[in-house]
Amino acid sequence: MILQECREEDLALLELHNPSPGQTRYHEARLKRQQQGLSTFLIAWIDDVPVGSGEVRWHGCAAAEVHERYPDCPELNGLSVWPPQRQSHGIGTAIIQTAETLAAERGYYHIGLGVDDQNPRAAALYLRLGYKETGCRYLDRYHYIDDHGTRHDIADPCRFLIKPLRTRQADD
Repeated sequence: MILQECREEDLALLELHNPSPGQTRYHEARLKRQQQGLSTFLIAWIDDVPVGSGEVRWHGCAAAEVHERYPDCPELNGLSVWPPQRQSHGIGTAIIQTAETLAAERGYYHIGLGVDDQNPRAAALYLRLGYKETGCRYLDRYHYIDDHGTRHDIADPCRFLIKPLRTRQADD
């Protein structure tokens, strides 16, 4: 498996193997944020086929209640592995570990992520990898535009988890 930052030429393969819903252009939006320096959009590849992705948002979670509590905490957002047969084979863990390394290299002390209440399998992975409950709950709000041009607004109940990356030294 190879992990690398998304490139413009990766978009067509991403859409082929993990299509954005309707007319949303999800992958393109993530690449644009990366090009603006707001995030790092990681892609996992096996045999030149994209099999997973995640975006490290350097300015943290967009949900106000999370951002207010953790303003200096980058967020790993939109972690996914596809197709489902590829899950539980270390791809998600590799993306998470790469995100953690990037955040530590940039001098961050923590990294966080949200987990949907309806995804206990992901929550178990994050907790096993050292993420801790914060007690911070929020609605992950997003939208997609279906093939007919209709906008669908979604609000998934989530909880925010944090993992320490390094300890603060007395001179920090």
